Amino acid sequence: MGGADGRKGPWEGGFGHTTGVMNLDRTVLIVTGAHLEAEVHDRPLAYGLRERMLERLAGAGHEGARVIVCSDVWYLNNEPLRRRPTVSIGAPGVNALSAFVGDKLPSVFTVDGVMVVQADLEMIDQVVCCWGRDAGATRAAVEAFEERYLGQFLEAATAEW
Repeated sequence: MGGADGRKGPWEGGFGHTTGVMNLDRTVLIVTGAHLEAEVHDRPLAYGLRERMLERLAGAGHEGARVIVCSDVWYLNNEPLRRRPTVSIGAPGVNALSAFVGDKLPSVFTVDGVMVVQADLEMIDQVVCCWGRDAGATRAAVEAFEERYLGQFLEAATAEW
């Protein structure tokens, strides 16, 4: 039901959304689990990494680039999202993407029993996974990724932009 002024109501595609299809060109994704533990600990890490990625992208002349944080549920159930360069944050027990790629990506930085960064360093598969045994270890994994591999990851992600 539209309003008297002809605008659509909230249940009729209102809220400024037209088709529900988002243009994902020039987009990098950061995926966290939909698990409550992930929402509390991993999502804040993801938003911090997002800001630092956006700064680097802008500094490299990619001002129109987007970095979107989304849940593993959205990511794994949406094929167009799975084609985007992606960083997964959180342990396999709270992030289904981490669980899925855990045996597919090599470990590139590890502190045994504490944390791991997994990635294809040739960046053919532009998916990185950062996780640890607890929230502090996951934070350390994200920091290790950022210090050692973020530049290489963003360079590969933007190579065809």
